[in-house]
Amino acid sequence: MSDTHASAAFVRTEEIPPSPPPVSEVGIVNWLRSNLFYSIPSSILTLLTAAFIYWLSSILMPWMFNGVWDANSIRDCREILDGAIGGCFAVIAERWPQLIFGNYPNEEYWRAVLAFVGLFVALAPVLFFKLPRKMLWFTGLFPFIAYWLIWGGSAWVSVMALVGVVVGYVAFKALEERSFFGAIVAALFATLLFWIFISPLAVNALSSVVALSLPQVESRFIGGFMINFILGTSGIALSLPLGIALALGRQSNLPIIKGVCVVFIEFIRGVPLITLLFVASVMLAYFLPPGTSFDLVLRVIIMITLFASAYIAEAIRGGLAALPRGQYEAGDSLGLDYWQSMRLIILPQALKISIPSIVNIAIGLFKDTTLVSIISMFDMLGMIQGPILSSTEWFGVYWELLGFAGVLFFVFCYGISQYSQWLERQLATEHR
Repeated sequence: MSDTHASAAFVRTEEIPPSPPPVSEVGIVNWLRSNLFYSIPSSILTLLTAAFIYWLSSILMPWMFNGVWDANSIRDCREILDGAIGGCFAVIAERWPQLIFGNYPNEEYWRAVLAFVGLFVALAPVLFFKLPRKMLWFTGLFPFIAYWLIWGGSAWVSVMALVGVVVGYVAFKALEERSFFGAIVAALFATLLFWIFISPLAVNALSSVVALSLPQVESRFIGGFMINFILGTSGIALSLPLGIALALGRQSNLPIIKGVCVVFIEFIRGVPLITLLFVASVMLAYFLPPGTSFDLVLRVIIMITLFASAYIAEAIRGGLAALPRGQYEAGDSLGLDYWQSMRLIILPQALKISIPSIVNIAIGLFKDTTLVSIISMFDMLGMIQGPILSSTEWFGVYWELLGFAGVLFFVFCYGISQYSQWLERQLATEHR
């Protein structure tokens, strides 16, 4: 008996090779089961979504792929299509200068394109920290260069505006050691006084010596997507520092400063943007001295900046409130004053926490720039609703033009969103 068991015994001397996983646990089958058909409700939703996509594609695909890109009018498009389904994209091919530049002079397009390219060069060192810091010099100069390129006129206007900022910076550095807040106020006053009293005289004197100028383009000729881009970028860039100041002011222990900031924020948040735009377009002229000419684009930029700064202030206030009390006490223990503590400890952390909210406000503001078409500014939607659709050649072409505008805005807004997510990963924020 024992001999039989000994002869039947088997001891494996080598390791069993690993078996392949079941077919249902790998590859496309596993992905489909895990993501689309995990349960009965998810399977029903997947099938309904697939049916909706198929229905939508059956309408859009023929419309897009049978589209006409070469025609002189909507009537030509209909003759070419001969009853078939297809879009009349020829309107985009013919009217793209109006959609992008508005009524900007054709021979001056290079100036707008150069300013557009310069904007990305100027933003690069601000958005990407690993680029050389020397590029920030161009970032500081770009607003003055862009103004001269887009609006034209004497270059000395931009140069004197830059000199005014330098004068303010010198005043700030001279008083920074005594009082940070007082230095900011002195810098603002010094800049304004230079612009009001010295700059006009200097521009006239320098222009009589060297007439460095470009053909002037009035604001009413600037339109299309270009005016949306100008309003969006200007509003976002200017509202961020103002929003920080309002957020700090709302947390101030000084009752007057806190009261002013609270009233401003609550008033602006309680008023629709379109109302502020009407104030900029119509009402603001009543509060200015008779004969004062205030550019409409500048008025709209001011209103958009004030509107966005109120929301950004609340977003940053949320970041400030999220910080533990120990962070404030850390600044006190190091012997830092209020502004040093805010600049070196509190604000970097609060801004990092507030990135998603600030980006959300920036995207909303960029899309809200299309509201200026209501106050007779020919932005991209204004050009579509006005000169293009009112023409006899393209009357009735809606979906192609609005789809083009939607794609263009989506590209920029999606780019902003992707950058914010990349920035959050770079900063490795843990406060989400």
